Amino acid sequence: MVSRVIPVDDFDLVIFGATGDLAHRKILPGLFRRFTAGQIPASSQIIGAARTDQDDDAFRAEAAKAIREYAGAAEDDPQLAEFLALLGYVPIDAKGEGGWQELKSRMRPGAVHAFYFSVAPSLFGDIAERLAGHGIADDDSRIVVEKPFGRDLASARALNATLAQHFTEQQIYRIDHYLGKETVQNLMAVRFANVLFEPLWNAQYVDHVQITVAETVGVAGRGSYYDKSGAIRDMVQNHMMQLLCLIAMEPPYHFDPDAVRDEKLKVIRALEPLEPADIVRGQYQGEGSDYLTDAGDADSRTESYVAMKVRISNWRWQGTPFYLRTGKKLRARTSEIAITFKEPPHSIFDDSGHPKANELVIRLQPNEGMNLKVMIKEPGPGGMRLVQVPLDMSFADALGPEGADMPDAYERLIMDVIRGNQTLFMRGDEVEAAWAWTDPIIKSWEEGKRRPEPYDSGSSGPEEALRLMHRDNRRWREIRA
Repeated sequence: MVSRVIPVDDFDLVIFGATGDLAHRKILPGLFRRFTAGQIPASSQIIGAARTDQDDDAFRAEAAKAIREYAGAAEDDPQLAEFLALLGYVPIDAKGEGGWQELKSRMRPGAVHAFYFSVAPSLFGDIAERLAGHGIADDDSRIVVEKPFGRDLASARALNATLAQHFTEQQIYRIDHYLGKETVQNLMAVRFANVLFEPLWNAQYVDHVQITVAETVGVAGRGSYYDKSGAIRDMVQNHMMQLLCLIAMEPPYHFDPDAVRDEKLKVIRALEPLEPADIVRGQYQGEGSDYLTDAGDADSRTESYVAMKVRISNWRWQGTPFYLRTGKKLRARTSEIAITFKEPPHSIFDDSGHPKANELVIRLQPNEGMNLKVMIKEPGPGGMRLVQVPLDMSFADALGPEGADMPDAYERLIMDVIRGNQTLFMRGDEVEAAWAWTDPIIKSWEEGKRRPEPYDSGSSGPEEALRLMHRDNRRWREIRA
């Protein structure tokens, strides 16, 4: 299968924080891959902006090193030289006046203008104000802002209000890289482009849903940052909330940015408040690898793991629980969504084994793909014996080389910014609704002063999380790569 590459319009992209880790690991390598795929016009311009005092050549050398390391470009790759010719650099004082007039002089009339805020949220307002004040951004410009978008409802509202002083909602792209993953988008295609699943996608046929985002790494090296956030702010309020919305939302009237986001917003507003018994928090421990040491605070009560049972109060999902879990230092690195359907109401097969529930598993990482478990007759003589088998579709196997070499989430999302397509980006009211649901949970933890449950590094999480499922006569899926 040959994938289609549709070039975007000529653009000027300014990357604030261009000397930072995200720019080196994701943004610049992603742009290079889109350039080699033929999607970025050779006339486009990519301008790095940061505090570091350097010139264009120094930035190009820095970018080349990052691209060779993270995109696998060869030292003598002619396309790398062509891509580096698109790059420029302007030293910028985000809180002062230095560099802004030079940046303005480099912007070309007629090109799409996009500004990527790969900086701390505390600088969002300063940069937005100067882009508007110096006349660098116009009514057609787009800004991309990274998470964390606030740390609670009040700060998210304040940040939205600050950006709204200079840019309209149609110009603001709040990026969540999970929404750029191929399988996440395929979840919408599976639901809304096939008659097979959507009639069964409700409480009448779905027993429960599990969403798992497990990591093998701890927080060493960024413990002081993570300790101010924890798993619920770092993962649940944004990434996992978005996955939950895509599973649970109603079909939008059209695949249109606001139509999709309207339906996601309805899901968030239908979430029931969580009871204390429906949440488990944990901290990893282990010889030479424990959270308290990595965080640099022996009395920290910040969670590195959280599991919760979520209910949605609407006609489609009333009575069907959604189980969410995410954590550091777990057994394997994996992200998946598992929809478990109800068992057949009656079995006509007496001694051949009880039919097991069908299960649709959507793997986000590693090995993106989908797996549907169905019951069949076990091959061979000897009567009717039932066995559960997977109908497995990995993108690498099903789609050939193009399936194995799918664009990274950042590549796709940045191209969507240039196209002006906000479908896979969060809207301001969506972010605020998510914080409105999350804030009471965090407040109850802070007021309760209860320590998170310990769990061993390399395990599946705290024992209390297992009991969260066992009391409902269910079990977590095994965490494995």
